[in-house]
Amino acid sequence: MVTVVLALPPLRGVGEQISRISLAWIGVAVILETASCAAYVVIFRMFFVEVPANLARRVAWTEEGSGALLPTGGLGALAIGGWLLREAGMSTQRIVESSSALFFLTSGMNIVGLIVGGALLCSDAFGGRDTPLLAGAPILLGVGATCATLALPVGLRRSLLRRPPGWLVDVSAGIEAACRSLLRPGWRLLGAVGYLGFDIAVLGVLFAACGHPIPIDVLVLGYIIGYLANTLPVPGGFGVLEAGLAGTLVAYGAPATDAAAAVVVYHAIAFWIPSLGGVIGYVLLRRRETRQSEHSDEPLSPGFATRANGFRR
Repeated sequence: MVTVVLALPPLRGVGEQISRISLAWIGVAVILETASCAAYVVIFRMFFVEVPANLARRVAWTEEGSGALLPTGGLGALAIGGWLLREAGMSTQRIVESSSALFFLTSGMNIVGLIVGGALLCSDAFGGRDTPLLAGAPILLGVGATCATLALPVGLRRSLLRRPPGWLVDVSAGIEAACRSLLRPGWRLLGAVGYLGFDIAVLGVLFAACGHPIPIDVLVLGYIIGYLANTLPVPGGFGVLEAGLAGTLVAYGAPATDAAAAVVVYHAIAFWIPSLGGVIGYVLLRRRETRQSEHSDEPLSPGFATRANGFRR
């Protein structure tokens, strides 16, 4: 991305804007991104409560590093985490249920952001560019996605299929677990809010660092909708995430040069902080496995394996 910015004449203004961002702003952005990663660890442990704390932290960080690199994003990260937990002795059924709950709850925060951001844009409270398409589409998308997700467990219970696929039953159980976590909220639920909120704040801080803070409704909608580009199968989202985020932010009224500069720096931070943490988490996991295999034939955590057996079919 640095090469593209420096090589293409139309983008040299972006490079100049990046060069003017002070290290103090970069430091604030790094702290916020680290807080976002820590919040994911918090919400991860909410759904994998039976996993020992150290193991859960390392798996969660490894998932975050995988999500930053893999072209499948969050789903690929959950698959990596599931593989590690399966090696630790956890049943596949329990992994799918808990991972589904984690996925749908964190995705639900994005849906809430879409709806709230669209409502704020409709109200003109923060000065974002308001059109029926830009303000109404996020609300309709959010409501539609929520209804479709909640309909799956209901439809499965009323299905005429005597034996629906096991994975579908486990995913449905995950959706219901995510809903129960909202009905009986605990302090770890703040992790889902912080995981999204701190990451959005990183992008907002970088706009401020460029000298042009943007309205919160534009920031939230531009971030969530722009991130849909990350579903394209490109490792690390390089190029597609920049295009998706910057393009959406400009559509909502952000200055083009500032949007491109903020997004390029944001992606660098959002890639390296989780990736470095993921590498450290994975190395620690492998060291623990090697150390235990030298002294015992037990899985990564004997106590965990005993508890996990209760979830096996």
